[in-house]
Amino acid sequence: PAPRPPVRPRAVVTRVRLVPLQLLPKRLDWEGNEHNRSYEELVLSNKHVAPDHLLQICQRIGPMLDKEIPPSISRVTSLLGAGRQSLLRTAKDCRHTVWKGSAFAALHRGRPPEMPVNYGSPPSLVEIHRGKQLTGCSTFSTAFPGTMYQHIKMHRRILGHLSAVYCVAFDRTGHRIFTGSDDCLVKIWSTHNGRLLSTLRGHSAEISDMAVNYENTMIAAGSCDKIIRVWCLRTCAPVAVLQGHTGSITSLQFSPMAKGSQRYMVSTGADGTVCFWQWDLETLKFSPRPLKFTEKPRPGVQMLCSSFSVGGMFLATGSTDHVIRMYFLGFEAPEKIAELESHTVSIHVIKFYKNFLRFLSGSRDGTARIWRFEQLEWRSILLDMATRVSGDLSLEEERFMKPKVTMIAWNQNDSIVVTAVNDHVLKVWNSYTGQLLHNLLGHADEVFVLETHPFDSRIMLSAGHDGSIFIWDITKGTKMKHYFNMIEGQGHGAVFDCKFSQDGQHFACTDSHGHLLIFGFGCSKPYEKIPDQMFFHTDYRPLIRDSNNYVLDEQTQQAPHLMPPPFLVDVDGNPHPTKYQRLVPGRENSADEHLVPQLGYVATSDGEVIEQIISLQTNDNGERSPESSVLDGMIRQLQQQQDQRMGADQDALPSGLPTGEETPRRGFRRLSLDIQSPPNIGLRRSGQVEGVRQMHQNAPRSQIATERDLQAWKRRVVVPEVPLGIFRKLEDFRIEKGEEERNLYIIGRKRKTLQLTQKSDSVVLLSQSRQRTCRRKYPNYGRRNLGRLDLSSGNESSSSMRHVSFVTLNY
Repeated sequence: PAPRPPVRPRAVVTRVRLVPLQLLPKRLDWEGNEHNRSYEELVLSNKHVAPDHLLQICQRIGPMLDKEIPPSISRVTSLLGAGRQSLLRTAKDCRHTVWKGSAFAALHRGRPPEMPVNYGSPPSLVEIHRGKQLTGCSTFSTAFPGTMYQHIKMHRRILGHLSAVYCVAFDRTGHRIFTGSDDCLVKIWSTHNGRLLSTLRGHSAEISDMAVNYENTMIAAGSCDKIIRVWCLRTCAPVAVLQGHTGSITSLQFSPMAKGSQRYMVSTGADGTVCFWQWDLETLKFSPRPLKFTEKPRPGVQMLCSSFSVGGMFLATGSTDHVIRMYFLGFEAPEKIAELESHTVSIHVIKFYKNFLRFLSGSRDGTARIWRFEQLEWRSILLDMATRVSGDLSLEEERFMKPKVTMIAWNQNDSIVVTAVNDHVLKVWNSYTGQLLHNLLGHADEVFVLETHPFDSRIMLSAGHDGSIFIWDITKGTKMKHYFNMIEGQGHGAVFDCKFSQDGQHFACTDSHGHLLIFGFGCSKPYEKIPDQMFFHTDYRPLIRDSNNYVLDEQTQQAPHLMPPPFLVDVDGNPHPTKYQRLVPGRENSADEHLVPQLGYVATSDGEVIEQIISLQTNDNGERSPESSVLDGMIRQLQQQQDQRMGADQDALPSGLPTGEETPRRGFRRLSLDIQSPPNIGLRRSGQVEGVRQMHQNAPRSQIATERDLQAWKRRVVVPEVPLGIFRKLEDFRIEKGEEERNLYIIGRKRKTLQLTQKSDSVVLLSQSRQRTCRRKYPNYGRRNLGRLDLSSGNESSSSMRHVSFVTLNY
């Protein structure tokens, strides 16, 4: 056969073909004339061009193109791609494809895992569910795309407290919101329209924590006044006043354990104690004295946080002495079973895993640990906040900042852990390996709120002192929604707490200015029917306390929950118009003349608080008519003359009120004709008159509930009960998990005891055999002659005996 021609290099082929056809770029002389160029001249004139010059150009152009027009498959580049994967793609080529239900259904039946190259945004929920009808299957991520959370919005911002609100919670149905504030009040709100339903009074200091029991029948609030108050959610009647701490309450938890009618509530305090309060499910009666564990190895130690396992058998607590203490509730009484000392600084946040015996601890030492219960021991995986992902472009000064963990959270299926660090970065970790997956950037101040979505494992909410609220897709590390808590005229309000409702359709936030923010999907029209400021005129009225710290309203001498429906006022104490008064529970069907109080207190421009008569009739916009203003002035003058005759320093009782009610009055100061209320400034600052606080003399003294009112009040339902079917299902789940945890602990305990027993028996047998050998070798062997043995035998025997004593002691 004829020999094959030699294979010539590609450059030679290019030279042979391009030069004769004069396809090489021509050169120009100094006069601008063109001349043909040889291949050697072309090479010499482009010495700066490397052999991989074209490849480097493509590597730079590719990322720029991906940023401008994203490809269909991220992080994959090809010179041969088509459609949205082509390097020559344009915006026209990447128009969103219109999907039909049948086309989407076909993706679930025999399709390859990759999306088509011209795939745009995901189909709408309507098309997804149409495809589900055709095929009978649909994945969660497609049925609930992450883009859905971009449509969540703030329904309403309500000013309901005079101070910062550090606690917010939903009830077990998701229909009610509870807020606990530094103004000593706990308020109950409607989730679906924002109505203020009730105010729980009694505390004399800031509310530090709140908890709702799993039966949805009680709410407990702990305070800096060292007292825990428990109220019935149905009637708002006080259930118990618990006094077991000598320091502020730092955390409050109801145990998920469902064992007969016996239940537990746990509280931790700044006094270094952990209190287990036992209560009965049927009678709702609490034991007057708790089972108390005083964990105070040195003065000043405080218990900071606590968390129950999903079955309620294990409790983990964190403290300022960097020790995690574990308690077990599966026996007759709670008992401490372990002390874990892996952190070096205070542990201020602990959260248990949902399915297995794992919990997460966060410390000021810049670390978090994932603890797992194995063979009766707690073993941990270290999460170091100094760990950085590849390509981290943080500033050098931030690298030298000592990291501290401010908050921790699991995602819904507990495969991912999120930690908030004091450098404002959220770090996402694999909960099984401890690997840092990615950082979430966006906050400008410390983050103290990490809230997990109730059923979507991709979604987590974060909020911080910078006033920003973010919704994240933590699996992708992307930002889904951002809201900034800007308050008109006051800058931004730091967000102190956030919670999701049980159905995931709403979440509620509280801030430093006393606001409640309600977010959710859908229409906001029901929230437009309420005012921006919602207080009851009885919120800040003085209370009197008995020896057990139960309270009565000082003016009416009645328990707060038995008083008639209050009036709705703004932050300055001015009553709202009639249409808003009907929002108060119990006043929905009242006549117009009964919807506005007769007396009120307003502040003058110089800061003095004076009393004025409020007209029975108000316009819809809240303005008094000129006729009533003249009448009010005449009544004030007559009352002033009467007060001067009776003495300015004595209380006077008015007569001739339209309703025949009597009200304690005090001497009037000189009235100004142009009385104006101070502007509504939201956060009340020291030295200013807090109008709503002056409403404590606003209600007539004889306004006491009748027997008919009391009977109606007992039949009311402020917070609905959990549907029986759902309640039983959740309770069965907690019982099953509790039994699983109890059996795991008991089996591990028996196994360890058996191992210690076998080890002890083997050591004893070994010692006895050595003693027999010594007796055969030394006939006079005995306790008195032990010192006469040679040095080697004596050392061996004493070492064995110490081992026996140690094992026996452990046993």
